[in-house]
Amino acid sequence: MKAAVWYGKKDLRVEDRELKPLKQDEVKVRVGWAGICGSDLHEYEEGPVFMPNESKDELTGEQTPLIMGHEFAGIVEEVGSGVKTIKVGDRVAVNPTLTHGNKPEKMDIYDGFSFIGLHGDGGFTKYANVPESNAYILPDSLTLQDGALVEPMAVAVQAVKEADMKFGDTVAVFGAGPIGLVTILAAKAAGATRIIALDLSEKRLEKAKEFGATDLINSGETNPVEAIHTLEKDGVDISFEVAGVAPTFEQAIAGTKARGTMVIVSIFAKSIDWNPMQLTGSGVKVTSTIAYSPTTFQQTVDLMGTGQLTPRGIITDKIQLDDIVDRGFEALGNDKSQAKILVELSGEM
Repeated sequence: MKAAVWYGKKDLRVEDRELKPLKQDEVKVRVGWAGICGSDLHEYEEGPVFMPNESKDELTGEQTPLIMGHEFAGIVEEVGSGVKTIKVGDRVAVNPTLTHGNKPEKMDIYDGFSFIGLHGDGGFTKYANVPESNAYILPDSLTLQDGALVEPMAVAVQAVKEADMKFGDTVAVFGAGPIGLVTILAAKAAGATRIIALDLSEKRLEKAKEFGATDLINSGETNPVEAIHTLEKDGVDISFEVAGVAPTFEQAIAGTKARGTMVIVSIFAKSIDWNPMQLTGSGVKVTSTIAYSPTTFQQTVDLMGTGQLTPRGIITDKIQLDDIVDRGFEALGNDKSQAKILVELSGEM
């Protein structure tokens, strides 16, 4: 079967791969659509970041080259002998997080944390085998394209939960890329009264307004911290750092009110030089998130199913697998008007 396989930095190849034998606790998914994630882009441009390229992954036992893709949905074509809750024909979104499952859910997010599509073969292909527990049945109100958006939407839902957001809170989102946009959407749904979006791109800021941002700040044209404090004298209640660079990390803290919360949602491809004394005078709390609990993933499916979260507007292009390098990864890296690019596999809805 044709698949997009990661070999190394700037080395993603579309080639034929064999599907591994189905395990008794797995389901075989005929992939309909798969999204290109910011973490995929990091691996392509700067990797390996997560990819197990020198030794086998502790949990999956696999190493590169690997089939990429962890934002995907499809139709179950076959089930293992031990599968009980999923049947052939079910339309499913895939939760790509893999853990040992030995700890309570709040800790289990990071219990041996690995990812389908980053630590083992993923969804940029015709078929993918995934554990039964990682397949979430989609309601009839959602298409398979919607299903491919569940994963990034769940990242944002978890980020809002990590922030302990309350109705009436004010929010700043640093970075209006794909995850920044769905974070705005989640914050709005959670009851934020003011959502300030910050980015260097006017096109991305326009998109942020469509997703619910109440105020826009172009960080290249004005001092972002001063601009936030002009809107909110004492700073915002919560800031989300979704850019992954040193300036926005410091700005997110500085724009947050005393004893407020700053949530790191982005992936930092390299270390930054930062002085923790920035926190000492304000008591700003810094926390972080990279994924989501199983409960959060199911809640995201439910919220999308009822229309309370509608991330469809994040899709800016749909491409074929053969074009995944030029029209997918290269486009995302070079064109700031792009947000979420979906790769068509079976194309089923």
